[in-house]
Order: sequence, then C-alpha cells, then structure tokens
Amino acid sequence: MTDTAVRSDAAGTAAPPAGPQPLTFAKALNTALADAMEADPSVIMFGEDVGPLGGVFRITDGLTARFGEERCFDTPLAESGIMGMAVGMAMNGMRPVVEMQFDAFAYPAFEQVVSHVAKMPNRTRGKVKLPLVIRIPYAGGIGGVEHHCDSSESYYAHTPGLTVLAPATVRDAYLMLRAAIRFPDPVVFLEPKKLYWSKETLDLAELRKEADDDAATGSAVGRAVVARSGTDATLIAYGPSVPTALAAAEAAASEGRSLEVIDVRSIVPFDDETVSASVRKTGRAVVIAEAPGFASVASEIVARVQERCFHSLAAPVRRVTGFDIPYPSPKLEHYFLPSVDRILDTVDELQWEDA
Repeated sequence: MTDTAVRSDAAGTAAPPAGPQPLTFAKALNTALADAMEADPSVIMFGEDVGPLGGVFRITDGLTARFGEERCFDTPLAESGIMGMAVGMAMNGMRPVVEMQFDAFAYPAFEQVVSHVAKMPNRTRGKVKLPLVIRIPYAGGIGGVEHHCDSSESYYAHTPGLTVLAPATVRDAYLMLRAAIRFPDPVVFLEPKKLYWSKETLDLAELRKEADDDAATGSAVGRAVVARSGTDATLIAYGPSVPTALAAAEAAASEGRSLEVIDVRSIVPFDDETVSASVRKTGRAVVIAEAPGFASVASEIVARVQERCFHSLAAPVRRVTGFDIPYPSPKLEHYFLPSVDRILDTVDELQWEDA
C-alpha cells in the first residue's frame, strides 16, 4: 500500500505567521480543525492514520500532539465502524469529525450514512441531532489508482438529510470546514485532493474573525459565489473543476469571449438564486464536473437551470464531465477529466450563429 507515500508536507506543523501569508489548502483545513477543537472541547477527530501520522495527506498533522489521543485518534481499518461510532458520539453531545481517507474507501460506511446519519433527526422528529462532519478526500488529478480518485458526490447529494459541501479555494477550505463543524446537522465535506497543495495569500487572523461571525459562517452553507464575472456564457463548477473553469474563462478572454464562472460551493443545499441570475444574464451555460455525467450532480444542475431560465436561454445547457466509465489508470486520467480544451469546445457549440 503506497497511501502513506503521498506528499507529507501538505499541511505542515508550523503555525502561519501574522499578516497576509501564503497558505495551502491543506494547511487551511488543518488550521480549521485545530481552531474548532480549541474553541469547542466536544469536537473530536478520528479515522484511519489521522493520529500521530497526521493522515495520508497530513491534514490532521499535529492535532494528536496538541489535543491528546482522546480527541484525535486512529481507528481500525473499518469505515462502517468509524461511522457507527460517530453516530453514537453525535447522539450523545459530541461533535465528531471523521476522515474517510479516500473517496472510495467510504463505501463500506455508506449504509450507516444512508440509514442512520441522514435519517436520525427526521426519525426522532428533531429530538436527536447529529452534528457530525464526514471529511472525504475526493476526485482525481493526483495520478492515483482505482479506489483513490472517485467523485462520489451524487450518492450523498441524492440522500435527503445530508448537507454536501465542496470547497474550491483555500479561503473556503478554512471557512467552510469551520461552518461544517458548527452546523447542527450532518455534513459531507468533500475535499478535492488535487487542490491540497494550491496556495493563496491570506490573513489568517481575519479568516478567524470571519469564521467566528455567525452570519458569515452561515453563508458558507447554501451559497454559491461568482468566481469570475462575464457576459457571454456561464460556466458552473464545484470543487476540483473550479480552477479548470477559471482557466477556460481566461483562455476564452484571449479569444474575445467573456465567460462568467460560478463556484457552486454548496451542492446541498443548492443556491438556485445565484446560478439562475448568472444564466439569465448570459443566456448560455455549461456545467463542469469530474464525475461521470449520467444521473449526476451535473445532470441535476442542468435540469434546475433549464426549469428556471428556459426563456432566457439562447442554447441548450451543456455539460463537460467525466466519461461514464470506471476511473481510468493514472496514465489515462487526463483524457477522462474535464479540460480547458473540452470546455472551450463545448462553449463553441452553444449556437452562437443564432445570436
């Protein structure tokens, strides 16, 4: 097994200095976990190799040393057991955060998620809350093998009772994880693995102030953002596809075409207002996601846009997604994943001759 050979410096252990500083996506998550555990003693982190090792991607690096083995600890390789224990803890006043290590590793726990995590508050008429977070490093682009690169968001989005979040920026990695941990209901928190080493220059002190603001924290759930303004067409993406959409918009600008990019951020609940406002403005839309297209989150977004923006559309809403095949070998994944060229080719097909 080569999982532990994955880049070990993703999060790092040193605290970022004061003032605006480069911060990685991984370090933002690591800091969010530490800050949440510092602020609330009921927050507990556990999963496979998350203790002294700090996780495969070192997202939990230093947490065991800082908070002790009772609050950040390793579990057996038994995802169903991890999830079942999290349910019991959440029912009894704790706020567990669990890591599934890799997207496809979470499937043995899926029965627990569907039958108990998603249904317990409804089953008890709201008397029993489950304030737990399921962290899932997901999607491709890292040269991983089978069972290490799945985009499984559709399974969770289709399950009523779950909130599903997918940050795409370093800033959102911190703010949205803090918001997820404070949220009163279960959250599936999807972390794009290929973005772990992306960097932004941010003031961590200001981020912490924003995370402590209830209004700002609440806006992280159910709220999409305009990542880039444009007038000719809208690119709608989430998680690992957002940087690709932004790169496509930049390339299109050099050719004289203005593309707006919407970062969905919150898959469930979905922000129809922001997405629809953009599409009504531009009249054209392309949805971009790594997961296979059939019966997908991308399909749902297309349906919602068609229903709400039909009279504003100058062309059918199109999709650029992974193909309807199992995830390919590392040498072939670049054919499978949405690319700038595939996006621009699809934009070119949006019936511009009718404009």
